[in-house]
Amino acid sequence: MSLTLTLADAAQQVQQIPDYMQYALVYAAAFASIGFAAIGSAYGCGSAACAAVGAWKKCYAQNKPAPFQLLIFAGAPLSQTIYGMIIMFIIMGAKLEYAGMWYVYMMVGILSGIAMGVSAVWQGISAAAACDAFADTGKGFTNQLMVLGIVETVAIFVMAFAIVLLNAFGSVAAAL
Repeated sequence: MSLTLTLADAAQQVQQIPDYMQYALVYAAAFASIGFAAIGSAYGCGSAACAAVGAWKKCYAQNKPAPFQLLIFAGAPLSQTIYGMIIMFIIMGAKLEYAGMWYVYMMVGILSGIAMGVSAVWQGISAAAACDAFADTGKGFTNQLMVLGIVETVAIFVMAFAIVLLNAFGSVAAAL
């Protein structure tokens, strides 16, 4: 028995997946987009929150006011979860006209979720550094926020390109 499948064999296998199972796979893809993005947001917010608490402790120990702006840094990675949710809703609205269409939704859901999650992780790491720097100096808030925006731009691009891809795929599928 050969371990390799021909393209025709693979297409035949996909044809045999019942409709309800294909929709289940689309819903799994939808959840993957928000799930992976939320994992990254949780990690990123956790990193930044730990740094904020440490920075506040340092301020209190030095009898300096604790800057409220550190909450903004700690919450910045949450937005990637919202982007994952937007992709989730678009994928959930998928209409499966042909067998195998679920695969495109699955790849978009997984890859966009992971990319947005990684963006959130790095935004949290950057926000942790911003918490430390701002608590020490009380300066540079706008610059530090702009850096976090640059990291977030990756997630925004992923979301935008995923929306374009899903819309184009839906249009092509409808034209077939």
